[in-house]
Amino acid sequence: MALFEVEGWDIKTKDVSYDSANAKKENKKKERKDRAKRANERRLEAIKNAESEDEDFEENAEDDGEQVEDEERKPPTPKAEKKAKIEDSEATIQKAEKSAKKSASEPKRASRKRGAEKPEAGGDSEPAQPAKKPLTALQQKMMAKLSGSRFRWINEQLYTISSENALELIKKQPELFDEYHDGFRSQVQSWPENPVDVFVDQFRIRSKKPVNAPGGLPGLPNDKKIVVADMGCGEAQLSLDLKNFFAEANKKSKKHHKKNCVVHSFDLKKVNNRITVADIRNVPLPDGSCTVVVFCLALMGTNFLDFIKEAYRLLAPRGELWIAEIKSRFADREGEEFVNAIKLLGFFHKKTDDTNKMFTRFEFFKPPQEIIEERKAKLERKQRFVEVETEKEELESKRNKTPEGKWLLKPCIYKRR
Repeated sequence: MALFEVEGWDIKTKDVSYDSANAKKENKKKERKDRAKRANERRLEAIKNAESEDEDFEENAEDDGEQVEDEERKPPTPKAEKKAKIEDSEATIQKAEKSAKKSASEPKRASRKRGAEKPEAGGDSEPAQPAKKPLTALQQKMMAKLSGSRFRWINEQLYTISSENALELIKKQPELFDEYHDGFRSQVQSWPENPVDVFVDQFRIRSKKPVNAPGGLPGLPNDKKIVVADMGCGEAQLSLDLKNFFAEANKKSKKHHKKNCVVHSFDLKKVNNRITVADIRNVPLPDGSCTVVVFCLALMGTNFLDFIKEAYRLLAPRGELWIAEIKSRFADREGEEFVNAIKLLGFFHKKTDDTNKMFTRFEFFKPPQEIIEERKAKLERKQRFVEVETEKEELESKRNKTPEGKWLLKPCIYKRR
């Protein structure tokens, strides 16, 4: 008797059951493979049968062309229907296999799905645009430096040429205007106050009183209309803010307290419909048609005193000139020399506000003719009239030798880095 042979039990039997923990899983996996294999075999056999039937059909069609034409007019035969169904199932299987491979090999991109738009029903779907690769921190820093240096170059050009040349420059390269204001906007964001907001606040405070009343806004003598000329307006933010403010204020006011305010905005480029393109030393408005002329950091050309003369022409009697300028531009640091130059051009000085850290704000007004005559007589009595006329001549003579943009207000040029 063999060593492991026991009566009634044979080690060589084929029906030995192995105790395996994964036996059930392995059996199920094997069954799935067998089912898939059998389905694939059936599919291939169906395709072969369809191809053989198709060949028989083509041979019959070649033998009798007229019969083919008749058959084309007839409804599809059961064989053709069977063939079409098989082809549809084949295409479906191929698409499913491709999608399965794609999903297994490529990661899901949820962000791209969220950004993609759904095509309209029945319409052609547009190809998805490739997503832009975000800039690294170093690239963003380099881009900021490049845009900053570009802004400084444009800023220097606008401060060191005349307004006429600046207009020609922007007409030839209109993108410079946009680049400048993008840079300027980022500069102003770091300031404690935006000068445009300060001017809007002045309109808001003074509008509480009647037009042409002491402390109120100046208006035209006939209809009390408030007409504002925003010179060097940039993006015409002042016009937009005032339009919204007066529209809201008039809703809450009684009929006889409502105010009519119109803003004319002028600059070198028409960024929006509120702006009129013009050299601000000569704008298309009649004499005495405005009640407030605003220069908000806009005395940039080397001939900026021509802008002040244009403001005098535009203003009606008792109309006001509002100016905001960077403090560092004043040669005497206080702005007194600047104020005296404005006064020599016919304005009376009302107020200087230097409480802001970055800029100083000035208010002047155009005196009516009776005040001009009265002042002239007073100066003659004091024998100072000749002195004043001499000061005016000296100012013009000095301007002719050296533009005021080089000595009265220094150009606002940023340091090169």
